[in-house]
Amino acid sequence: MALIPWTTYHDWEPFTRLRTIQDQFNRLFEDTFENYPAATREGLERKWLPLVDIYEDKDSFVVKAELPGVKKEDVTIEIKDTVLTLSGERKQEGEVKKENYHRIERVYGKFTRSFTLPGSVKIEGVHAQYKDGVLEITLPKAEKAKPKSIPIEVK
Repeated sequence: MALIPWTTYHDWEPFTRLRTIQDQFNRLFEDTFENYPAATREGLERKWLPLVDIYEDKDSFVVKAELPGVKKEDVTIEIKDTVLTLSGERKQEGEVKKENYHRIERVYGKFTRSFTLPGSVKIEGVHAQYKDGVLEITLPKAEKAKPKSIPIEVK
């Protein structure tokens, strides 16, 4: 009896049939949604939310939001108590009909993000700058929110 090496007899590989089934499902979804009417496809589009980093140092909280393709005029910053709200809209540039697109991966539309800051903020000192698609908001801490060092007397 001749032995058949494991690697040459593919039907015995444990994951071959699973890969085949996965490939069939992938083709099914690609074929189904590739030619789907544009009006119905809108329900499948993602909602866009900008990515945000928030950190604090001794004197302030800093919020950095990625807003590529968004004009500064299309962004609103609001602060109420300890809640910071960013809202705006990334608009699609130009007038291109959806049926002329081959692929749409970038997401457009309105967004709103709200963050509760861990301490109180001195609103009159808030500063925002926008450079290279990144919005940076510096929110100075109110005096009562800043940590205070208390000296210890030795007797």
